[in-house]
Amino acid sequence: MSAAEFVHDGSAIDHTPVADLATGEIVVQGDLVGITRRAIKADTLGSIAVEGVFDVPKDPVAAVAFTAGQKVYVDGSNEPQTTATGNKLLGKAVLAAAAGDESVRVRLSQ
Repeated sequence: MSAAEFVHDGSAIDHTPVADLATGEIVVQGDLVGITRRAIKADTLGSIAVEGVFDVPKDPVAAVAFTAGQKVYVDGSNEPQTTATGNKLLGKAVLAAAAGDESVRVRLSQ
């Protein structure tokens, strides 16, 4: 059996989008969820962060609140949610976010 070979620390992974992505966009690849740190043009190799702490925009009208340490999921429109069913894990809230807040601070975790 051959040994595994170290490639990199894994805080970001390669990603080639089919459409242009702006900075700060959430990218879902199966169960892997990351966020762009820079804009990436379509069909161009870039990377998405899979570690780090990000302020993720949320809809204050949707009235979703988070407590510090609570798991944060994203739905099909990449809107932060509190429920796992039908959604993908983004990470954990590192600060409480009230229902009317415009963002939730999330530590990415896979």
